[in-house]
Amino acid sequence: MDFPILYEDDAIVAIDKPIGVMTHPDGHSSEETVSDWFAKRYPASAEVGETQRLQNGTEILRAGIVHRLDRDTSGVMILTKTPEAHAFYKESFQEHVIQKTYLAFVYGTLKESKGTINLPIGRSASDFRLRSAQRGSKGLRREAITHYEVVGENGTHSLIKAMPQTGRTHQIRVHLKAIHHPIVCDPLYAPNQKCDLGFKRLGLHAYQLELPLASGDQIKITAPIPDELKESVAKFPGTEGLV
Repeated sequence: MDFPILYEDDAIVAIDKPIGVMTHPDGHSSEETVSDWFAKRYPASAEVGETQRLQNGTEILRAGIVHRLDRDTSGVMILTKTPEAHAFYKESFQEHVIQKTYLAFVYGTLKESKGTINLPIGRSASDFRLRSAQRGSKGLRREAITHYEVVGENGTHSLIKAMPQTGRTHQIRVHLKAIHHPIVCDPLYAPNQKCDLGFKRLGLHAYQLELPLASGDQIKITAPIPDELKESVAKFPGTEGLV
């Protein structure tokens, strides 16, 4: 397994993660993950990262990992090569210094062209796999904020940019469901909706990260729209610059 490299220096590497690949091991599957790939490609950095205790009691080292993408989400991810870079970018994500932009295909037409969803997220009361921003969610409800901007619409669907300010599990998916515009082809949060835009994968792509470098410069790293989504993007007027 290999990934397209979007940017690399002595401190970090940015990759374009395809769908179907987990960020790090979960204790249930033996398939190769982004973290496994990183440890093999950069053996000198294989010990950079934090350990995590899985539900089965196993401890794993998440080599290089400072943030994550869902298995079904494609797009840009950064991994850190040194302890100093790991500490720096971990803090940068926690302090919301790094700006994340996703492209999301959603059902319906949003009332506002721009907005902010500020709804705390807890666990679903009905399904342990899910998170929820609804009343009645279980456990600790953690602050979650997502900004959005409509890029295009075609009467039945919208293409939006989603900019999560916080980083909760499934945050964008949960928030868009909460405002009644779930992501197209979302098997968890829109299981009864049709995949009717020409693709069969989750309609969510981590499009861009804007982040500081150790030198003090700022860079934007963009993951090209995957081939299986390009035709669907073209269905929305005004989106020519994205493809």
